[in-house]
Amino acid sequence: MTGLGVVLLLVLLALVVGAVAIIRAVTPFIVNAVVGLVVLVLAEVLFGLEVAVTGLTLLVVAVAGVPGAVLVVLLSVFGVAF
Repeated sequence: MTGLGVVLLLVLLALVVGAVAIIRAVTPFIVNAVVGLVVLVLAEVLFGLEVAVTGLTLLVVAVAGVPGAVLVVLLSVFGVAF
């Protein structure tokens, strides 16, 4: 294997390791966002509460999970935000 081949192999390995690290870091936020959106949909279906799903709503739900979704619903019910 030539020097260029070794360098390319090391670059490819670094890219794969970086991609795996990014996926591991982002996965909990994606799971929180999906579960939080399910909570928001259930709040709308079961209780008739309407919450606008915006970027800020998704951010709060993705970071805080179910408690964040409950907070968003409560803030919407009391007319404070969302």
